[in-house]
Amino acid sequence: MTDNKTILSLKNLEVGYQLKKKRLSILSNINLLLKQGELVCFMGPNGVGKSTLIRTICGAQKALSGAIKVNSNNLNELSANDLAQTISVVLTDKVSGGNMSVKDLVSLGRYPYVGWNIKFSSEDIEHINKAITLTKIEPLADKKLYELSDGQLQKVMIARAVCQNTPILILDEPTAHLDLNNRVEVINMLSDLAKSTNKAVLMATHELDLALQSADRIWLAGSNDPIIDGFPEDLVLNGKIDDVFELKGFDLKTGRLEKNLGKGSVQLKGDGHTYLWTKNALERHGFSVENKAEIQIEIKEGDQLSWIVKNKGEHSVSTLENLIQIIKLPE
Repeated sequence: MTDNKTILSLKNLEVGYQLKKKRLSILSNINLLLKQGELVCFMGPNGVGKSTLIRTICGAQKALSGAIKVNSNNLNELSANDLAQTISVVLTDKVSGGNMSVKDLVSLGRYPYVGWNIKFSSEDIEHINKAITLTKIEPLADKKLYELSDGQLQKVMIARAVCQNTPILILDEPTAHLDLNNRVEVINMLSDLAKSTNKAVLMATHELDLALQSADRIWLAGSNDPIIDGFPEDLVLNGKIDDVFELKGFDLKTGRLEKNLGKGSVQLKGDGHTYLWTKNALERHGFSVENKAEIQIEIKEGDQLSWIVKNKGEHSVSTLENLIQIIKLPE
């Protein structure tokens, strides 16, 4: 098995702020690696210092101590132009582009490579078009920025970063303020980009459920311990995620909200997604699904989806709402 190449390393890093004579340390003893071809989700409670570390890695603020190395080069020794050709960044700041088009914004990713006259070469144009294709925003290319939804604009910002053609892509809360559909789409896009372009993608996020399904690794920051680096499922099984987030009402074993199943038990026969959503409806209303139970429910699929309820008489219903109403009826 081949290991992905390490592109960025943090060694004994301490981040925070130097305020006149006062030193404010936010995170310390940071020893982490970022590898090409991987999506890493950086997670932790609010105020733990995720954005501070992101800004430090990007070169926007200085570390208090320790080293950040890109390949074998110290980050603080890179020129501004070399840094722009090494790390591309997507922040949560709103973009105000006036009448700028989507393609114009994406093309800003080529500025570290062009001369003072800002003339795009054929190679620059190829990178612009490739970034638009990779992020699947071709239908938006000629639209003005003010015409875009929040989700569309976030994908355009990612396209600009991809156009920059750096080995490292860093994003700070890229799914903040997006609806579920766009959150899923953005995280899936970033996972695909890491694999298809061999970039190292680091994303600070609060999306625990999506990170557990999409991330190659998780950096987990708590209030006391050094940042933990691990395989997502290992961090679930060893209890580290629960230690950090102190989850209430969320079952990490199943990745679902915990339910109060005190209304009784039912036996459910069926399969596929209809079974899963029927089970979800039953558990949401307090019924546990068991191998044997007095109430028996059978899913019938065909031209007309229906549920057969036995042992409270025998009923056939065509919606889960009616099913729940029947099994809630008193004996």
